[in-house]
Amino acid sequence: MMSTMLETKQLRYAYPAAEEGGAESVALRGVELTVRRGSFVVVLGHNGSGKSTLAKTFNAVLLPTAGQVLVEGMDTREEPLLLKIRQRVGMVFQNPDNQIVANVVEEDVAFGPENLGVPTEEIQTRVDRALGDVGMSEFVRHAPHLLSGGQKQRIAIAGVIAMEPDCIVLDEATAMLDPMGREEVLSTVHALNRDKGITVILITHHMNEAVDADRVIVMDDGRVAMDGTPREVFVRVDELRGMGLTVPDTVALLYALRQEGVDVPLDALSVEACADAVQAAFSAN
Repeated sequence: MMSTMLETKQLRYAYPAAEEGGAESVALRGVELTVRRGSFVVVLGHNGSGKSTLAKTFNAVLLPTAGQVLVEGMDTREEPLLLKIRQRVGMVFQNPDNQIVANVVEEDVAFGPENLGVPTEEIQTRVDRALGDVGMSEFVRHAPHLLSGGQKQRIAIAGVIAMEPDCIVLDEATAMLDPMGREEVLSTVHALNRDKGITVILITHHMNEAVDADRVIVMDDGRVAMDGTPREVFVRVDELRGMGLTVPDTVALLYALRQEGVDVPLDALSVEACADAVQAAFSAN
């Protein structure tokens, strides 16, 4: 049985008022979640739903206004534990340029372990291993600013995994990438989850990125609106659209066919399963 990686208890977060006497902006309203070690979780929601705020509480970038965030049982509000917590949970943000700090790839990946006080020989081992894990070993001497967006984001991920975290949180990390770059990053984090057992929490607004997750959490107005497997969540098409969200392309097609009276299931999420379902439906007629 998998142990608990992250847990939130009645988590509330409010951004301070923009001006004196103004109202605070409540982003999270009593969120209760448990994330199991080794799982691949996607968090969805429209802008302002609270999904990115939630992501930032997972490694204490933001501290709860009320309630708790526990990382392997450690409370993020306890300042002496912050270094340990941030070693356990690594963050990858939307713009890789904001995370790249050096002029050479290997120096950038080494930056995190150096700050943790890792011995020099061990740092080189970690850098080589991390670049291999993200498929970027051949770029070890390259200048990061000359790389594509997807490659830069993979370097940012390498910099995080060189610190050997148990969990990686990607906060809209594919939002600025073209389809090829998104595919590069997604295949990288799926491999890290599958081969290394790293817990992955992917915050995104791209519905297709959630199809292969173990679990999908939908945020709406600072609360958890849905929580289940992709198949359980994406069959709720009308509810999702009512929250201003779309559904994966496959589900959208199947839903449109259902509206026209074609007997197809809504939970054929992959392209192959969708094609098989459509073919079976039309072969039967």
